[in-house]
Amino acid sequence: MLKQNLQFKLSQKLSPQQIQLMKLIQLPTLAFEQRLLEEMNENPALESGKDEEEVYEKDEFDNNDEYDDYEGSDNIEADDINVDEYLSNDEIPDYKLQANNFSDDDDDRENPYASPVSFHQDLINQLNTFILNDTDREIAEFLVGSIDDMGYIRRTIQDIVDDMAFTQGIYTDEKNVERILHVIHELEPSGVGARDLQECLLLQLKHKTPTESVALAIDIIEHQFDAFTKKHYDKLLQKYGVSQEQLKKTIHEIEKLNPKPGGSFTGNNKVTENIIPDFAIRITDGELELTLNGRNAPSLHVSKDYQEMMQTYKMSRDKSHSQKDAVQFIKQKLDSAKWFIDAIKQRQETLYVTMNAIMHFQQEYFLDGEETSMKPMILKDIADMVGLDISTVSRVANSKYVDTPYGTKLIKEFFSEAMKNDQGEDVSTLEIKKILQNVIEAEDKHKPLPDDQLADILKEKGYPIARRTIAKYREQLDIPVARMRKKI
Repeated sequence: MLKQNLQFKLSQKLSPQQIQLMKLIQLPTLAFEQRLLEEMNENPALESGKDEEEVYEKDEFDNNDEYDDYEGSDNIEADDINVDEYLSNDEIPDYKLQANNFSDDDDDRENPYASPVSFHQDLINQLNTFILNDTDREIAEFLVGSIDDMGYIRRTIQDIVDDMAFTQGIYTDEKNVERILHVIHELEPSGVGARDLQECLLLQLKHKTPTESVALAIDIIEHQFDAFTKKHYDKLLQKYGVSQEQLKKTIHEIEKLNPKPGGSFTGNNKVTENIIPDFAIRITDGELELTLNGRNAPSLHVSKDYQEMMQTYKMSRDKSHSQKDAVQFIKQKLDSAKWFIDAIKQRQETLYVTMNAIMHFQQEYFLDGEETSMKPMILKDIADMVGLDISTVSRVANSKYVDTPYGTKLIKEFFSEAMKNDQGEDVSTLEIKKILQNVIEAEDKHKPLPDDQLADILKEKGYPIARRTIAKYREQLDIPVARMRKKI
């Protein structure tokens, strides 16, 4: 049975302007500049540079229903007011729009662009130096195409044989593919085309000049790989009957090998991220000074041409339907431009007050640069100081960088949880991690300290931390377990 009823419901919804403002706040400097260019291309009423005076005021037209309720008249022609004439450049002489300060023999100087060769194309080029029949070359090129960016072939020979038969119409067997794979193993960088780490290291060792250390390294990787990876050096000394110094030289040979041969290819054009600090902190006469990158504060203004068009329409008595549509478009662009300028100013203010609060909260660190001086700080601490929402502070911290006297830092790195020391004082987890890192760096690498001993040492230093917490911090610092830190 269908029924109709009324229901009242309160809900909060963000306006499109609020959503766009949040997105603007989240953008770092480079992305913000790109967003600024996009907005200027989309909105002709938005111009860069400083404006002499602000003619257009949004409120003048917000309550003006002069054209919202306008009923068109058949007696008025659309050509009575030509909107385009207000965008003309008739007042500018032609000679100001031209330039002839160059000579005919000037060279067109352009920056040259590199034409990089990809990793796989370089391998194909190397194959051209081998004498192969057509079938073998097709197999070899298929194998090269199966190599990943790290230089490995992650598929079994049987899978490759089946794939070539189904997709390329190349019918062969595993023995023939293995034979061609040996050709791939001759390519540079050495180790390319390996199916696992053990084979990769062996290929690189076999390309080295034969020495006693290299020969022992080949034997260890080939027959005692498990003992080597687990750093059971006592077993290796007993197995081969060599001195500790000889084993040390052999291990050094292995450590010089590249476990990711494809990653070392100089032709790889990987995107390098250019970090542009959004803030800069300097120490002047013992005081901290914060500045916002000027690229975050562009000079923008609303187009005077568009403002004059609005004024002309307002003063005009005769208005047509087409003029109404044109002015509605102009007003929309003017409103959008004015809002965008206001949003940028609000973005600047939000960034500055947030970073200023962080700077004063961590004043001790910014003055001496010691990580142990870092105070525990969470998003709520800064949000309460500046009167903003936690999500807004998070948007500022997650993607912005600050240039300090001690290097360029990601702002979110200044945030950390608090733990209590043996005196009952709150200390930052960053401080504890730094002390843990120092303890591990100072340990005897012949007998590295396990997590329970590390916990005891930190407890003696005044930081009562459980062993599992030590393990968590160690993993966050990318420090391996004690067994993997062992050196001979």
